[in-house]
Parts: sequence; C-alpha cells; structure tokens
Amino acid sequence: MRALFLAGRALFGGFFVYNGINHLQHTQGMTQYAASKGVPAAQPAVQTTGLMLLAGGLSVLAGVKPRQGLAMLISFLVPVTLQMHRFWEEQDPEARQGQMINFMKNMALVGAALTMMEIREPWAASLDAARADEEMFVRLGGRDLHALPA
Repeated sequence: MRALFLAGRALFGGFFVYNGINHLQHTQGMTQYAASKGVPAAQPAVQTTGLMLLAGGLSVLAGVKPRQGLAMLISFLVPVTLQMHRFWEEQDPEARQGQMINFMKNMALVGAALTMMEIREPWAASLDAARADEEMFVRLGGRDLHALPA
C-alpha cells in the first residue's frame, strides 16, 4: 500500500507542480484568458495562483505540512473553477462541454484533496516523517542529556 500511496502522491502533487510552473512560464497568455473571464488584476492573479499551485503540489509531493498544502490547493481550485469554468453560461455546445469537463475535473480534484486531508500526519515516506524520526536531545558539557541517568 505504501507504494500505491507514493505513486498517488507523485501523480497528484506532480499535476499541481506542473500546472504551477505552466502558470509562471505562460503568464502572458494566461493573463489574457483570465482577463477575458472577468478576473480583476489578472496578471498578479495568474502569478499568485501559479505560486499557490507550485507550493501546494510540492507540499503534497514531499509530504511537508501536507494539510496546509492541500488547503492551499483547495483555496485555488474552488474560486478559480467557479470563475473560469462557468459552463452554464456557454451558448456553444462544444464550448459548454469543454467548460463542464474542466469544472468537473476540478471538483474531482477538490474531492481528492479533501479526502487526503484525513490522512494522519506525518505521511509515510515524507520529509515530515523523516524529521519526526530524528532523535532530539541537548548536548551539555560533552554529554547528551537523553543519555544521563534518570
């Protein structure tokens, strides 16, 4: 099961990392599209959401504060989906279908992120788990305090 969890994490987190990088590399084109959808301050919005996607995706991939990373992804997905993929407003059947597919995909991603928030931390094979396994002690006068007699 651990291998499946790691593979799922890689796919899920990697999807958001890729899209965050895409936002940052193609800011100009995405800014024009966002502006056409009524997004105020479209360029900073595209850049900010790109950073949110990147940070959230890396959080899931590495398992560093994954609940915060998932919350960041959800806080991106819900408003962006409602603003950018208004399939109910589309008159053209093909455009309506395309927007509906993107809307439903994003809602499925929200569902997956909400489900992952239930996983107990630290996640298996994560940086948080590696840090939790480190032994913490204080060195005093050349002796480790955890090694002193009780």
